[in-house]
Amino acid sequence: MNTEVTKSRAVNSISIAVFVLLSGLDAGLFHGGIIHWSIAAIGALLAMFIAASIKIADQWEKAVVLRMGKFCGLRGPGPFLIVPIIDRIGTYIDQRVRVTDFNAEKTLTKDTVPVDVDAVVYWTVWDVEKAALEVRRYVEAVTYIAQTGLRDIIGRHELADLLQNREKIAEALQHTLDEHTSPWGITCQSVGIKDIVIPAALADAMSKQAQAERERQARIILGTAETEISEKFAEASRQYQDNPVALQLRGMNMLFEGLKEKGSLIIVPSSALESMNMGAIGGLAALSEKNTTSKEVSE
Repeated sequence: MNTEVTKSRAVNSISIAVFVLLSGLDAGLFHGGIIHWSIAAIGALLAMFIAASIKIADQWEKAVVLRMGKFCGLRGPGPFLIVPIIDRIGTYIDQRVRVTDFNAEKTLTKDTVPVDVDAVVYWTVWDVEKAALEVRRYVEAVTYIAQTGLRDIIGRHELADLLQNREKIAEALQHTLDEHTSPWGITCQSVGIKDIVIPAALADAMSKQAQAERERQARIILGTAETEISEKFAEASRQYQDNPVALQLRGMNMLFEGLKEKGSLIIVPSSALESMNMGAIGGLAALSEKNTTSKEVSE
């Protein structure tokens, strides 16, 4: 949690330099006998008054000036003057974009799952007067309203929605924060969900569920492939049913493919031998193989 607060500064380098210069001049005139000691004392008080009236605000800051306890105006950036004693600087407010980390621990989702969520919000002060006068410790206020909004968002969504739609949830949270902080002169530019931590047992169960789903999809794909293959075989059988010559040619091709490699063993059902006349075909193939072997030996 970032609770950085920009506080007022009592002195600055310019006021110190002016005080040293005027005090040195006053002391020199007094020791030289040019002025009386009472005039020197008045000069020292005047040097302190002038030095205290000089203030400086950095380029990214605005100084809130209060006169007798009431808001007088904004000063800066750069050097400016105030009236000592009756004026004072309430605070210096940084107008750069700030980054605040916040989280929600053990927060129940809509389906009663405890989760830890880490998030970050980018915000800036666009109205310094409102930020100084409308809210006390605005940095802490932004942090607490962000935590409250995050818990509310988690409670209105289920775990699956949180895991799958981080960007939408972050956008909804940003709009919620902007509505609450706008009256303070603060705008929330964006919100990011850094991490969502779920219980270890639930993470293991979800992993098993995902694995089971992948296996189911693989079985469906395999079954679909088997169905398509069986349909192709049925179509082929209808083509061969009325064309025995084509069936025999297919048998010869299958036998040739099987006998291309030496030492191959082919097991053919007896029904295929009768229907496709593969007995004669196999005998011719074996005789051809024997003749080829004999030629190789004789050579």
